Formats: sequence, C-alpha cells, structure tokens
Amino acid sequence: MQDVTGDHGVLKEIIRAGSGETVPPDASILVKFSGYLEHMDRPFDTNCYRRNHRLMKLGEDITLGGMEIGLLTMKKGELARFLFKPRYAFGAAGCPPLIPPNATVLFEIELLDFLDSAESDEFFNLTPEQQAQFPLQKVLKVAETEREFGNYLFRQEHFMDARERYKRASSLLLRVNAEEAEQVRVDAAKILVFLNLSFTYLKLEQPARALAYGEKALKLDEKNAKALFRCAQACFSLAEYERARDFLVKAQKQQPFNHCINNELKKLASLTFVWRSLCFRHHQSCVHGELC
Repeated sequence: MQDVTGDHGVLKEIIRAGSGETVPPDASILVKFSGYLEHMDRPFDTNCYRRNHRLMKLGEDITLGGMEIGLLTMKKGELARFLFKPRYAFGAAGCPPLIPPNATVLFEIELLDFLDSAESDEFFNLTPEQQAQFPLQKVLKVAETEREFGNYLFRQEHFMDARERYKRASSLLLRVNAEEAEQVRVDAAKILVFLNLSFTYLKLEQPARALAYGEKALKLDEKNAKALFRCAQACFSLAEYERARDFLVKAQKQQPFNHCINNELKKLASLTFVWRSLCFRHHQSCVHGELC
C-alpha cells in the first residue's frame, strides 16, 4: 500500500482508478464509504445503503483526519482502500462501544463526485465592486459551481434550496457585461440556469414562474427544444392547452423522435378531446335549461 503521510499513518491501495484532477482543499465531496475493524467482515459504519448521499465539505463535515487526508489524494470515480492508524482515526481512547482503544481501521471509499466551492465562497464574500473586477472566466466558473450545487440539491429533491443556488447563478450572469465575442459563452450559461429554474418551479408547482424562465431561455435560443418543452409543461399546468400544443409542436420540429415530447403531445390530444366533449355537454345542458 502507498504511504500517503510518510509515517505509515495513512496507507492507500487503489482498487479502481479515477479520472481528472485530485480533490482540492475546501471542496464539497460526494462519497460512498464503509469502515471496518481488524478481523471483522461487517462494517462498523457505512453509508452505502442510503438512497441519497449527503454532500460533505472538507474541513467541516469530515471527522476522521485520515479520511480527509485520503480524500485529498483521490480523483472522481476512484475506489480506494485506506488503512488509518489510531492517530489518524479514533485515537488512543477509541470510540466506545464500537471502536476499541488504539484501533487501526480500514476504510473503502468511492469518490462519486466533488465540487470545488472555494472560488465560489471567496467570490460571494466580496463586495459588488470587487466582484465586478473578476475576469469573465472566473465569473463563469463561479456561476457553473452554483449551478452544479443546485443540480445536486435538485437531485436530492431539495427544490427550494436548489432554486436559491440557481438564482444566485442567474443574478451573477445577468450582471456580466461581456464583449460581443464573449457574449455567446455568457448566453449559453444563462440558458442552462434558466432551464433549471424553469424545471425547479415546475417541481415547486409554480407554473407561471416556470413559464417565465422557459421564455427567458427562448429569447436567447428560440429553437431550444428543452426550453420549448418546459414552456409546454408550464402551459399544461396552467390549463392553457392550445399554447402548450404550440410549444410542443415547435419542440417536435427540433427533435422529432424525442420520446417525452411525443408522449406529451399524445397526452395533450387526449385531454383536449375530453375537455371539448365536456364543453359540448355543458353547452347542451345550458340549452336544455338545466343548472350550470
């Protein structure tokens, strides 16, 4: 095993190599882990059976020194086995009743993903005047980080928190004054954020806001199939069926074989038929003098 610390306190064996850069300090990480005592087959601690894994920030949420040191050596997708000596684990006292004194522990860790939030945290601690001095590349990186945090929160179904991350990214991008040659990159970043805000507002059952953000995306790219689809979904929820159909037909022109678009058109056709039938019956009942 590789001696990570130089004193044999943290030893590492790579089971499956990862890719990309290693985890930077202050990153927020997403991991699966299982911890074992010597001569034990069952883990004393694991999160492998959880449906959703919590995003943890280095320097704040990791309690074992050895684990933090080990994570800083890992790449995305990597699976590794670590051996932590007591001073890098639970110390001389252990952690009764599970962990005996002076215990060496083994951890298997899989790094699912990580987000480098240091630059984003630094940026939002600045004044608006200082933020305006940041180069465009860094501003786009901060906006991307906020969007990625929003994506993680969305997948965890924390839609209110995801919305706030997306809105931070949106407000940042709307303040950017880019040269014409660079505006394409800014607009592309805006479209991604507007689409995610539209989807989030649909989840929050606020279709009018979802429609507004979908239309913001369409102002930047009128042929964007995803934006057209989001607008259609919002109109569907608002019972604006003809408008929903118009959006879906435009989306279908861009992606004629898209399963979701075609299914939504079928659903809308069926609903429209029922709605028109009800309207006809309602009209007939009024003609015959019945209460409406």
